[in-house]
Amino acid sequence: MLVFLKKYEVFLFTVFRVFVGLLFMQHGAQKLFGWFSDKAGAELFSLMGIAGVIEFFGGLLIAVGLFTRLVALIGGLEMLVAYFKAHFPSGLVPIMNKGELALLYFACFLVLLIYGAKKFSLDALWFKKE
Repeated sequence: MLVFLKKYEVFLFTVFRVFVGLLFMQHGAQKLFGWFSDKAGAELFSLMGIAGVIEFFGGLLIAVGLFTRLVALIGGLEMLVAYFKAHFPSGLVPIMNKGELALLYFACFLVLLIYGAKKFSLDALWFKKE
């Protein structure tokens, strides 16, 4: 890593975690409540409803840094299922099958799974761990 950025590493990781969480939360809000969309929210006990719950509440938990590794694991698995169920049947190339966002979230969740929430999180505050 660049030496001058090293002292900001924890802060930059926190910005990354919060952005990923809030963006993921928007996808859940769209599915659950119809926010940011012209479509109505999905039925709660449908596949889209369950995905919405994972995305909305999982995104919120990631943004505040609570149970980050567990939520990243669940979100990452959801993104793999979404990719192979909804996108991969339309072709191999992610940009062509519109699955690049699912794979990008999967990569983000891998980072969060490995590194956790870090210092500025509820995990660190409540459980005294990063």
